[in-house]
Amino acid sequence: MERLQKVIAHAGIASRRKAEQLIVEGKVKVNGKVVTELGVKVSPQDRIEVDGIPLEREEPVYYLLYKPRGVICSVKDEKGRKVVTDFFKHVNKRIYPIGRLDYDTSGLLLLTNDGEFANLLMHPRYEIEKVYIAKVKGIPAREKVKRLEKGVALEDGVTAPAKAKVLSIDKRKQTAIVELRIHEGRNRQVRRMFEAIGHPVLKLKRERYAFLDLKGMNPGDYRELSPHEVKQLRALALAGSPYVS
Repeated sequence: MERLQKVIAHAGIASRRKAEQLIVEGKVKVNGKVVTELGVKVSPQDRIEVDGIPLEREEPVYYLLYKPRGVICSVKDEKGRKVVTDFFKHVNKRIYPIGRLDYDTSGLLLLTNDGEFANLLMHPRYEIEKVYIAKVKGIPAREKVKRLEKGVALEDGVTAPAKAKVLSIDKRKQTAIVELRIHEGRNRQVRRMFEAIGHPVLKLKRERYAFLDLKGMNPGDYRELSPHEVKQLRALALAGSPYVS
Protein backbone atom coordinates (compact mmCIF):
# COMPACT_ATOMS: atom_id res chain seq x y z
CA MET A 1 0.00 0.00 0.00
CA GLU A 2 1.25 3.49 -0.90
CA ARG A 3 0.01 7.01 -0.26
CA LEU A 4 -2.23 8.24 -3.06
CA GLN A 5 -0.21 11.42 -3.73
CA LYS A 6 2.97 9.36 -4.04
CA VAL A 7 1.37 7.04 -6.62
CA ILE A 8 0.22 10.04 -8.66
CA ALA A 9 3.68 11.59 -8.51
CA HIS A 10 5.40 8.36 -9.53
CA ALA A 11 3.08 8.09 -12.53
CA GLY A 12 4.50 11.41 -13.75
CA ILE A 13 1.18 13.27 -13.54
CA ALA A 14 2.41 15.92 -11.11
CA SER A 15 4.88 16.59 -8.32
CA ARG A 16 4.06 15.25 -4.86
CA ARG A 17 2.96 18.70 -3.70
CA LYS A 18 0.83 19.28 -6.80
CA ALA A 19 -0.71 15.81 -6.37
CA GLU A 20 -1.72 16.73 -2.82
CA GLN A 21 -3.34 19.89 -4.16
CA LEU A 22 -5.30 17.89 -6.76
CA ILE A 23 -6.57 15.57 -4.03
CA VAL A 24 -7.68 18.42 -1.77
CA GLU A 25 -9.46 20.08 -4.72
CA GLY A 26 -11.50 16.91 -5.28
CA LYS A 27 -9.97 16.11 -8.66
CA VAL A 28 -8.93 12.57 -7.78
CA LYS A 29 -11.11 9.45 -7.64
CA VAL A 30 -10.27 6.03 -6.26
CA ASN A 31 -12.51 3.21 -7.45
CA GLY A 32 -15.06 5.77 -8.63
CA LYS A 33 -15.22 7.75 -5.37
CA VAL A 34 -13.78 11.25 -4.91
CA VAL A 35 -10.97 11.39 -2.36
CA THR A 36 -10.19 14.73 -0.70
CA GLU A 37 -8.21 13.59 2.35
CA LEU A 38 -4.43 13.34 2.30
CA GLY A 39 -2.82 10.19 3.61
CA VAL A 40 -5.20 7.75 1.91
CA LYS A 41 -3.34 4.60 0.85
CA VAL A 42 -4.01 2.63 -2.31
CA SER A 43 -2.98 -0.76 -3.66
CA PRO A 44 -1.94 -1.71 -7.21
CA GLN A 45 -5.46 -3.09 -7.76
CA ASP A 46 -7.21 0.25 -7.06
CA ARG A 47 -8.51 2.31 -10.01
CA ILE A 48 -7.31 5.91 -9.83
CA GLU A 49 -8.55 8.83 -11.93
CA VAL A 50 -7.08 12.33 -12.06
CA ASP A 51 -9.33 14.97 -13.64
CA GLY A 52 -11.41 12.14 -15.09
CA ILE A 53 -8.43 10.47 -16.77
CA PRO A 54 -7.48 6.95 -15.61
CA LEU A 55 -4.01 6.74 -14.13
CA GLU A 56 -1.67 4.47 -16.03
CA ARG A 57 0.91 3.05 -13.69
CA GLU A 58 4.41 2.40 -14.94
CA GLU A 59 5.67 -1.11 -15.34
CA PRO A 60 7.98 -1.76 -12.37
CA VAL A 61 11.72 -1.81 -13.06
CA TYR A 62 14.58 -2.81 -10.78
CA TYR A 63 18.23 -1.88 -11.21
CA LEU A 64 21.52 -2.56 -9.45
CA LEU A 65 24.08 0.26 -9.70
CA TYR A 66 27.74 0.27 -8.70
CA LYS A 67 27.63 3.77 -7.28
CA PRO A 68 30.94 5.64 -7.60
CA ARG A 69 32.27 7.98 -4.93
CA GLY A 70 31.40 11.63 -5.46
CA VAL A 71 27.80 11.00 -6.55
CA ILE A 72 24.69 12.15 -4.67
CA CYS A 73 22.23 9.40 -3.77
CA SER A 74 19.16 11.30 -4.97
CA VAL A 75 17.17 12.07 -8.11
CA LYS A 76 18.31 15.71 -8.20
CA ASP A 77 20.72 18.06 -6.42
CA GLU A 78 20.25 21.79 -5.88
CA LYS A 79 24.01 22.33 -6.21
CA GLY A 80 24.12 20.67 -9.60
CA ARG A 81 26.25 17.75 -8.50
CA LYS A 82 26.04 14.37 -10.21
CA VAL A 83 23.20 12.17 -8.91
CA VAL A 84 22.64 8.42 -9.23
CA THR A 85 19.79 8.80 -11.72
CA ASP A 86 22.19 10.52 -14.14
CA PHE A 87 23.37 7.01 -15.02
CA PHE A 88 19.84 6.13 -16.21
CA LYS A 89 18.97 8.99 -18.56
CA HIS A 90 17.79 6.49 -21.17
CA VAL A 91 15.21 5.07 -18.74
CA ASN A 92 11.88 6.82 -19.28
CA LYS A 93 10.54 5.88 -15.86
CA ARG A 94 10.75 7.82 -12.58
CA ILE A 95 13.19 5.59 -10.73
CA TYR A 96 14.73 6.46 -7.37
CA PRO A 97 17.25 4.87 -4.99
CA ILE A 98 16.29 2.39 -2.29
CA GLY A 99 17.94 3.80 0.79
CA ARG A 100 21.09 5.90 0.72
CA LEU A 101 24.83 5.75 0.29
CA ASP A 102 26.89 8.77 1.34
CA TYR A 103 28.45 11.10 -1.24
CA ASP A 104 31.90 9.65 -0.45
CA THR A 105 30.72 6.03 -0.20
CA SER A 106 30.81 3.73 -3.20
CA GLY A 107 29.14 0.41 -3.77
CA LEU A 108 25.97 -1.50 -4.41
CA LEU A 109 22.77 0.52 -4.67
CA LEU A 110 19.31 -0.56 -5.83
CA LEU A 111 16.94 1.71 -7.75
CA THR A 112 13.30 1.16 -8.70
CA ASN A 113 9.96 2.80 -9.40
CA ASP A 114 8.18 0.20 -7.23
CA GLY A 115 7.34 1.97 -3.97
CA GLU A 116 5.98 -1.12 -2.25
CA PHE A 117 9.19 -3.03 -3.04
CA ALA A 118 11.35 -0.13 -1.84
CA ASN A 119 9.46 0.20 1.44
CA LEU A 120 9.69 -3.54 2.01
CA LEU A 121 13.47 -3.57 1.66
CA MET A 122 14.02 -0.42 3.73
CA HIS A 123 11.87 -1.42 6.69
CA PRO A 124 14.26 -2.18 9.60
CA ARG A 125 12.27 -5.16 10.86
CA TYR A 126 12.97 -7.12 7.68
CA GLU A 127 16.70 -7.20 8.45
CA ILE A 128 18.26 -7.22 4.98
CA GLU A 129 21.98 -7.75 5.50
CA LYS A 130 24.43 -5.27 4.00
CA VAL A 131 28.18 -5.93 3.80
CA TYR A 132 30.59 -2.98 3.93
CA ILE A 133 34.34 -2.86 3.44
CA ALA A 134 35.93 0.03 5.32
CA LYS A 135 39.46 1.37 5.31
CA VAL A 136 39.90 2.90 8.75
CA LYS A 137 42.48 5.01 10.51
CA GLY A 138 44.48 3.03 13.04
CA ILE A 139 44.41 -0.69 13.74
CA PRO A 140 41.36 -1.76 15.82
CA ALA A 141 42.16 -3.94 18.81
CA ARG A 142 40.16 -7.12 19.29
CA GLU A 143 37.99 -5.59 22.02
CA LYS A 144 37.01 -2.73 19.70
CA VAL A 145 35.97 -5.18 16.99
CA LYS A 146 33.84 -6.94 19.60
CA ARG A 147 32.19 -3.59 20.44
CA LEU A 148 31.09 -3.32 16.81
CA GLU A 149 29.62 -6.81 17.04
CA LYS A 150 27.80 -6.33 20.33
CA GLY A 151 26.39 -2.90 19.48
CA VAL A 152 27.74 0.63 19.64
CA ALA A 153 26.04 3.46 21.53
CA LEU A 154 25.21 6.25 19.07
CA GLU A 155 23.19 9.42 19.61
CA ASP A 156 20.11 7.69 18.15
CA GLY A 157 20.49 4.52 20.22
CA VAL A 158 22.59 1.39 20.43
CA THR A 159 23.19 -0.40 17.13
CA ALA A 160 21.98 -3.96 16.64
CA PRO A 161 24.46 -6.83 16.85
CA ALA A 162 26.69 -7.00 13.78
CA LYS A 163 29.49 -9.09 12.33
CA ALA A 164 32.95 -7.55 12.04
CA LYS A 165 36.27 -8.90 10.79
CA VAL A 166 39.67 -7.28 10.24
CA LEU A 167 40.73 -8.35 6.75
CA SER A 168 44.17 -6.75 6.65
CA ILE A 169 46.38 -4.20 8.40
CA ASP A 170 49.10 -1.81 7.27
CA LYS A 171 51.41 -1.16 10.20
CA ARG A 172 53.47 1.36 8.25
CA LYS A 173 50.47 3.52 7.32
CA GLN A 174 48.59 2.60 10.49
CA THR A 175 45.39 1.67 8.68
CA ALA A 176 43.19 -1.41 8.53
CA ILE A 177 40.62 -2.94 6.19
CA VAL A 178 37.55 -4.11 8.08
CA GLU A 179 34.46 -5.98 6.88
CA LEU A 180 31.25 -5.02 8.65
CA ARG A 181 27.90 -6.79 8.20
CA ILE A 182 24.81 -4.97 9.44
CA HIS A 183 21.07 -5.18 8.80
CA GLU A 184 20.11 -1.70 9.94
CA GLY A 185 20.08 1.37 7.72
CA ARG A 186 20.56 4.46 9.87
CA ASN A 187 22.00 7.65 8.45
CA ARG A 188 25.81 7.34 8.06
CA GLN A 189 25.64 4.38 10.43
CA VAL A 190 28.83 2.58 9.43
CA ARG A 191 30.93 5.73 9.61
CA ARG A 192 29.45 6.63 12.98
CA MET A 193 30.08 3.15 14.37
CA PHE A 194 33.77 3.31 13.49
CA GLU A 195 34.05 6.85 14.83
CA ALA A 196 32.51 5.66 18.11
CA ILE A 197 35.33 3.12 18.60
CA GLY A 198 38.01 5.66 17.68
CA HIS A 199 38.79 4.51 14.12
CA PRO A 200 37.32 6.97 11.60
CA VAL A 201 36.60 5.73 8.09
CA LEU A 202 39.00 6.79 5.36
CA LYS A 203 37.24 4.94 2.54
CA LEU A 204 33.97 3.01 2.45
CA LYS A 205 32.30 0.63 0.01
CA ARG A 206 29.07 -1.37 0.22
CA GLU A 207 30.08 -4.67 -1.32
CA ARG A 208 26.94 -6.76 -0.89
CA TYR A 209 23.22 -6.36 -0.37
CA ALA A 210 21.65 -9.64 0.72
CA PHE A 211 22.81 -12.13 -1.95
CA LEU A 212 23.64 -9.43 -4.53
CA ASP A 213 27.24 -8.40 -5.16
CA LEU A 214 29.36 -6.34 -7.56
CA LYS A 215 31.35 -9.09 -9.23
CA GLY A 216 32.37 -8.16 -12.76
CA MET A 217 31.24 -4.54 -12.35
CA ASN A 218 33.13 -1.24 -12.27
CA PRO A 219 32.02 2.06 -10.67
CA GLY A 220 29.23 3.53 -12.79
CA ASP A 221 28.13 0.16 -14.19
CA TYR A 222 24.55 -0.98 -13.70
CA ARG A 223 22.31 -3.87 -14.66
CA GLU A 224 18.65 -4.78 -14.40
CA LEU A 225 17.71 -7.28 -11.71
CA SER A 226 16.27 -10.53 -13.00
CA PRO A 227 12.67 -11.45 -12.08
CA HIS A 228 14.10 -14.28 -9.96
CA GLU A 229 16.34 -11.85 -8.02
CA VAL A 230 13.39 -9.55 -7.35
CA LYS A 231 11.35 -12.52 -6.15
CA GLN A 232 14.22 -13.63 -3.90
CA LEU A 233 14.56 -10.18 -2.34
CA ARG A 234 10.83 -10.04 -1.60
CA ALA A 235 10.93 -13.48 -0.01
CA LEU A 236 14.01 -12.62 1.99
CA ALA A 237 12.49 -9.43 3.35
CA LEU A 238 9.22 -11.12 4.28
CA ALA A 239 11.13 -13.92 5.99
CA GLY A 240 12.44 -11.26 8.39
CA SER A 241 15.90 -12.68 8.91
CA PRO A 242 19.36 -11.77 7.61
CA TYR A 243 20.78 -13.50 4.58
CA VAL A 244 23.38 -15.98 5.72
CA SER A 245 26.21 -16.71 3.28
